[in-house]
Amino acid sequence: MKNIKILGVLAIFTMLGCVKTDDFELPDLEISEIEIEGNITSIAAVKGNFNFETEAIYTFRETDTWFEAYVISSDAGGNFYKELIVQDKASNPTSGIHLLLDNNSLFDTYNLGRKIYVKLDGLSLWYNNGVLQLGIQNLGDVVAIPNSLIDDHIIRSEITKEIEALPIEISDFNPELKNLYVRIQDVQFDRNLVKENQLFSFASNPADQYDGERQLENCETGETVLMSTSTFSNFKSLLIPGGSGSVEGILTRNFYDEHYVIVVNTPDALQMNDERCDTEYLDCGGNQEEASKILFEENFDGVTSNTTLNSRGWTNINVSGGEKKFTPTLSAGNRILRISAYNTNESPLEAWLVTPEIDLNNSMDEILSFDILSSYDKGLILEVYITQDFTGDPRTTEWIELDANIPLGPSSSNSSIFKNSKINISCLEDKVWVGFRYLGSTFDKTTTYDLDNIRVTGE
Repeated sequence: MKNIKILGVLAIFTMLGCVKTDDFELPDLEISEIEIEGNITSIAAVKGNFNFETEAIYTFRETDTWFEAYVISSDAGGNFYKELIVQDKASNPTSGIHLLLDNNSLFDTYNLGRKIYVKLDGLSLWYNNGVLQLGIQNLGDVVAIPNSLIDDHIIRSEITKEIEALPIEISDFNPELKNLYVRIQDVQFDRNLVKENQLFSFASNPADQYDGERQLENCETGETVLMSTSTFSNFKSLLIPGGSGSVEGILTRNFYDEHYVIVVNTPDALQMNDERCDTEYLDCGGNQEEASKILFEENFDGVTSNTTLNSRGWTNINVSGGEKKFTPTLSAGNRILRISAYNTNESPLEAWLVTPEIDLNNSMDEILSFDILSSYDKGLILEVYITQDFTGDPRTTEWIELDANIPLGPSSSNSSIFKNSKINISCLEDKVWVGFRYLGSTFDKTTTYDLDNIRVTGE
């Protein structure tokens, strides 16, 4: 049984009928903090009980032990469900943890910044979806604390503090920062997500299944992280902002424990009203209408090996020291080139596919066109470039980036929808080469891309 003592100010007034209300002043009532009679521990110490080598569920015995914490998640927006994320301090936190609670409306009782006390006796700790979670053991799993038992394990203090987001860089991400409320600054959403003709919402686009993942990139370093939003959230249909700025949310892992994600409580956590910081793309004007004369065309029919590809003048190379390259593949009866870092054990995996030289000397109004399909999307990690002086080595070539339409695919399945890019390259002369650069990682950036129907037309 809990043994806690709630201290407060008790004002007793007697014989009120004999005292006029203007003969005395009401005292200032001050709500005192809860006193816990038992052992107080820390969130870091709680997590220290878990053995990551065996990953065995750890159950806390009857020791009358508690820890105090501050609530940093809110299910008011529907982006969290039957869970409470808490951290040890309202500012400069050092440790956080995930509580499983069988209640789908926690925000009224456990609002953002609310200080709570959690009784460990009888709770179990396990590692699931990339984070440590506390709940009730049920056979071989840990499940949510039943609603009828929540009050036995969580005491709501009268204290609410403002949660100050911990400023971090994407390069700082590490397991100790999981389940903390953080801020990443100088970021923007990938250009392909905020173009005027294809604005993306938080989580209501066709590729979104259980969660919508939107890639954020740092303006200075180019490092990326995915913001994850539940397709059950009540703000899933809102469009993501097109500017740059900061994002505040909880750092955690995606459902399959493949990569870090930021999860926000509400869209207000995004302050992105500054100008974008995009790189400069080739700009030859707005015309994208293809001409009748074909200067170059490749649909990979008959390409069954890299040997065949090389014989047609293509350069297909892994420049990061690994073996994985763009691979000739038969998909739904169609020949394409496919690239993915999945299960390659290459981190990073930088692969380049470069066209043969394309002669623009005897034409004008040239348009480059190609089709790209994305599956098992774990980030937008394909880029397209053009050069007028290919050295034979992509690393020593001076490239100009192209504003290509890189599709966002489903995160856990194949796609069948190719996205076409048409890019005006008419301001270039002489000979050009087009390069497709894939920069993935077997651990967290494994998006699969299919490439087809590369063509240059002109008058």
